[in-house]
Amino acid sequence: MEVWALAGLVRHGLVTGVMKGVPNFSSVTVDPVTQWPRARAKLRYASAASTIATGDADRDPPVALPDDLSRRVYCILGIPIDAIEMSEVLGRIQLAARNAAPFVISTPNVNFLINSRKDAEFREAVLESDLCPTDGMPLVWIARLLGTTIKQRVAGSDILDALKSRARSDQPLKVFLFGSTESVAAAAARALNVDPSVLTCIGWICPGFGTIEELSTDRLLEKINSSNANFLVAALGAKNGQLWLQRNHERLRIPIRAHLGAVINFQAGEVKRAPPVLRQLGLEWLWRIKEEPYLWRRYFSDGLVLLHLLITRSLPLAIEAQFLRQRNKRKGHDLVIDTTDHGDCVTLSLIGFAVGSHAEKAASYFRNAIAGKKQVVIDLSSTRAVDARFFGLLLMLRKQLKAHGSTLKFAGMSGKIDRLFRLHGLEYLIPQRKA
Repeated sequence: MEVWALAGLVRHGLVTGVMKGVPNFSSVTVDPVTQWPRARAKLRYASAASTIATGDADRDPPVALPDDLSRRVYCILGIPIDAIEMSEVLGRIQLAARNAAPFVISTPNVNFLINSRKDAEFREAVLESDLCPTDGMPLVWIARLLGTTIKQRVAGSDILDALKSRARSDQPLKVFLFGSTESVAAAAARALNVDPSVLTCIGWICPGFGTIEELSTDRLLEKINSSNANFLVAALGAKNGQLWLQRNHERLRIPIRAHLGAVINFQAGEVKRAPPVLRQLGLEWLWRIKEEPYLWRRYFSDGLVLLHLLITRSLPLAIEAQFLRQRNKRKGHDLVIDTTDHGDCVTLSLIGFAVGSHAEKAASYFRNAIAGKKQVVIDLSSTRAVDARFFGLLLMLRKQLKAHGSTLKFAGMSGKIDRLFRLHGLEYLIPQRKA
């Protein structure tokens, strides 16, 4: 059992009257949609907070969200996973809504992991997300095996339930659904509108099946943007949903965006969720096969790949992590960071052990390097070890540099460090060797 667990007309069903006071979206007009680089988009949304989030010009000034380098991110087989609890997730969502800042949530599970290894664009969509709580119990188990602080699952399917259960707020979240069918979306909207003082579903579009390009027309995006929602929930299938959010990032004006899997079906009661005990045991996949038998092929295929990764990568990394812990008890882990400015780039030399206990120290150096708006080179010639937490920090440095139009490169990689990159699933960061 544990092996398995590790293991065409576009319709825009915009709803009027889901609850009293919901506007008729078909009569709303919007300004032409423009393209923004991601870094500028954050500034634009922050300045527009009063008009999108609450419309209250006299409200308290927005509180800044933690920057990427402040996130407790671990690299788990090549993708970033935040060590975060549900209460923190809800707090980040509330802050993003208040600030009207672009905030993309990805909820990695085994299928995310497999897709990220096969599709570079999908992987980038996950890497560029602003929050990645782990959705799959097998990833939690692997994280525990590596000795990380990721101890529990924060499922995407639970996020809306948690938002519905929170205390009343002076800023109810306004949710817009994109995907599913008319009947399912309508039922989900009724379920979400139980307490409009906390959360309100103000509309939906059921676009049917189509390519990402067919689901990205100006007409569809204008309908979504004109809803004045602050939380967009997409349900287009994990791969298409992530890619749709990625490709339309600068065109979307709803600040909080997430593809939450089967959440619309769960909210509508179309598909029953597994009992809590099965979720805690990591056997929700078995229940999902009972409810949706066609899923067995995906779970079987993904489970085989995950088993291979567990044996060939996670177990060697667990041994390495244990060795580092034992060495730290005996001798400690020192890290010295030297900075060299070459004019057009900055080199940061990591001398010693690049491990999680030095993440906060390294983050301050990384912030200074980002502020210089130059290419950053990480010199690893004197680096003795890198762990999952520090690799997570490097992924966040890469994300921030990319947002500022800069790049991250690595140099001086020894055979041991090269092996650690590969075991952690970071082959895509290793410099190409000349023939």
